Amino acid sequence: MHKHYTKDDIRQLIQEENVEFLRLQFSDMFGTIKNVEVPISQLEKVLDNKAMFDGSSIEGFVRIEESDMYLFPDLDTFMIFPWATDSHGGKVARLICDIHNVDGEPFVGDPRSNLKRVLKDMEAMGYSNFNLGTEPEFFLFKLDENGNPTTNLNDKGGYFDLAPLDLGENTRREIVLEMEKMGFEVEAAHHEVAPGQHEVDFKYADALEAADNIQTFKLIVKTIARKHGLYATFMPKPVAGINGNGMHVNMSLFTEGKNVFFDENGEEKLSETAYKFLGGILEHAQNYTAITNPTVNSYKRLTPGYEAPVYVAWSGSNRSPMVRVPASRGQSTRLELRSVDPTANPYLAFAAILESGLDGIRRELTPTDSVDQNIYLMDEKERRKAGIRDLPDTLLDAIDHLEEDEIVKGAMGPTMSRTFVDAKRLEYRSFRQQVSQWELDNYLEQY
Repeated sequence: MHKHYTKDDIRQLIQEENVEFLRLQFSDMFGTIKNVEVPISQLEKVLDNKAMFDGSSIEGFVRIEESDMYLFPDLDTFMIFPWATDSHGGKVARLICDIHNVDGEPFVGDPRSNLKRVLKDMEAMGYSNFNLGTEPEFFLFKLDENGNPTTNLNDKGGYFDLAPLDLGENTRREIVLEMEKMGFEVEAAHHEVAPGQHEVDFKYADALEAADNIQTFKLIVKTIARKHGLYATFMPKPVAGINGNGMHVNMSLFTEGKNVFFDENGEEKLSETAYKFLGGILEHAQNYTAITNPTVNSYKRLTPGYEAPVYVAWSGSNRSPMVRVPASRGQSTRLELRSVDPTANPYLAFAAILESGLDGIRRELTPTDSVDQNIYLMDEKERRKAGIRDLPDTLLDAIDHLEEDEIVKGAMGPTMSRTFVDAKRLEYRSFRQQVSQWELDNYLEQY
């Protein structure tokens, strides 16, 4: 999807399209999109990597004394937003930026620069691309009369349903149209299993672009939903008793245009490399879950009975394990990790997943045997015998696992992993101090 832009290309497009504002985008450690908006008069400063902002105001970034940071725009991410901004028709364009310290070095708390660092590790091992196709799911809820989100679903539709049940269809159609205007190749868009739930699948891209795409996608979805009087949420489990929002990650390693996971003569037509990579993904699964499922609410989704995986296992045919090997082979050979949810910071999640897989290749790990029966029907003894471990069942449990894994922490770097662990422990502590409706319903009168 990325075009290659020079500074002159950008100057020309800005003039031709009447762009009035530039939105300089980056993501904080928790994957929240941040913007610094500048008028077009600042263009030359931006193109010369001279745009600054105060990093001390961003959570997980810096202590006050090192507050000044530079935004280095990635010119290839230049994009003009297709929706109108105001009455006089000026447009807004965006550039996604990396964050650098005053000395010009990449900032260690910047998730995007960190992913680039991990991709260099991969290149040093002889691979040219880590390709990812993601399927982020979201719910469309109604807004109340004050414009605040409710959890009232806007439809009663089910999997792949069509109108008139699917009131979100117009919204989803417009999301797809806007994405295509912005250069996305959308492969499919449909209603998901739960009422009010939708999924849009876009064409795979290399890791950095795929992470940029997810962040852009979230922005588009939320913007268009609001236009239709709806609220889009990527929260993993907004409504009890129905499926949650996942973000399946399909991945493959490439070298010079060839998919190294495919081997015509390999078992299941998978290469040795694919099996070792899979071995690493399974080995570190419990430990990167804090990164791929980083909220208290994430663990409400990872419970048996709602299609989300709960067990560390893999299969070619079966939908209950954490990793599935979709049927297609050749250039489309891939592993699908099904545990990830869309609250994950894609830059950190992809770095952790990639580093885990590369560790499998380095250490020549053999994956456990594939599990081709329904794991939910096995009892604990059968699961243990098959070598199937459980994913962490709370954020606290996941953070404890993360702290023990030097490889996964290394995928974030020492500064970010420390800050992340501290922040998530605080988040869990704050959750524990609340008393839920469930507790009142179950205990207030009984005791």
